[in-house]
Amino acid sequence: MPFSSGARKSLPAFFMSGQLFSLLGAILPAWGHHIRSGYSIIGWYFFSMNLGVLLSMRAARALLAVRPIEFVLALSSGLATASLLFLATVSGPVEPQWRMAGLFLIGLSLGLLHVAVFEAISPLYSHNPAATMNIAGAMFGLGSLVTSLLVAGTFYVYTVPSILGIIAIIPGFFCIFYARSTFPAVASQQRPALKPALGDFRSFSGVVFLLLLFFQFGSEWSIAGWLPLFLSQRLGVSPASSLFLLAFYWFSLLIGRVIAQTAMPYVKHTHLLFGSTIAALFGSIILTATNNVSGAFVGILLLGAGFAPIYPLVVEKIGGKFPYYRPGHFNGIFSFAISGGLLAPWSLGFLSDAFGIGVVMLIPMIGAIMVFVLTSLLWLEMRFSVEVK
Repeated sequence: MPFSSGARKSLPAFFMSGQLFSLLGAILPAWGHHIRSGYSIIGWYFFSMNLGVLLSMRAARALLAVRPIEFVLALSSGLATASLLFLATVSGPVEPQWRMAGLFLIGLSLGLLHVAVFEAISPLYSHNPAATMNIAGAMFGLGSLVTSLLVAGTFYVYTVPSILGIIAIIPGFFCIFYARSTFPAVASQQRPALKPALGDFRSFSGVVFLLLLFFQFGSEWSIAGWLPLFLSQRLGVSPASSLFLLAFYWFSLLIGRVIAQTAMPYVKHTHLLFGSTIAALFGSIILTATNNVSGAFVGILLLGAGFAPIYPLVVEKIGGKFPYYRPGHFNGIFSFAISGGLLAPWSLGFLSDAFGIGVVMLIPMIGAIMVFVLTSLLWLEMRFSVEVK
């Protein structure tokens, strides 16, 4: 296909996205938060990153109107490198506001990156939505896995600034790569009219889709952000071991997406979607109730494997209902979903201060239940629509 080269070239950017989004959950033990309370500070870390993401998305759309995709990808990669190096300089005994500033800059780079990469993969998405989002999700999961393993493997070997400096090499490489790349223009593809688009997402299925992504991302990122601290303080697991278990969570997500991609041609997608939500629900219940590492291992496996296929499958279903959308046009929707992913860990900071670290698994469990309920509603609404027609 003539458009494949540029679109496929952008897919590795999801690796960097996973690396940056998973950084905070992996670096918290290295900052010493596993041995002290003050959980609300951690919540503000997540809020700072979320604010950067949301503020930069609107700027990214304006920038794409005048500059090519490769420029925005290179800019976001360069900003990520600079942000990581800045975080390395403020990882010692400094006021937490400096770390919040560094995380805000990382959020800015992520907002730029996501708008550009979703625009770039639009041709592939139009051809096969579920497969494209599954591959993107696998690249994202691989980046998250590498970050967790890197921090875990060097926890007792290198200082925090050294670890962040090593991580900064990866977006630095992407900056050079995209600065020397050329992408075919995709702006010529017709954009949906604003009025019908807003009307569609005032519909029942549009609202359910928004809420489903919000709770899905919130559940997924509550685990990713707080799991190492929960394991260290609730079960007495060492920081390095808790990070390896976090890496196992990302590995479960990654393998889950690979298995889902393999199974999708042979398994009814509705059955796969329901099976995934039930697995995630049971995983959250086990992780909430466990008092040992073996139980945590089983809960993490079910959570990761359960969460993995939900997002690409739901995007495929909603894409069938709103066929004129491309990922770049879901900017507001993805902003809402990402907010769920970062505001849920933010709220856990204040809940943990009030009720203890055990409450960390409450939001993922509620989120898994909401995902199951909303998935059921979406399926029933679509089935009812087909029967009426």
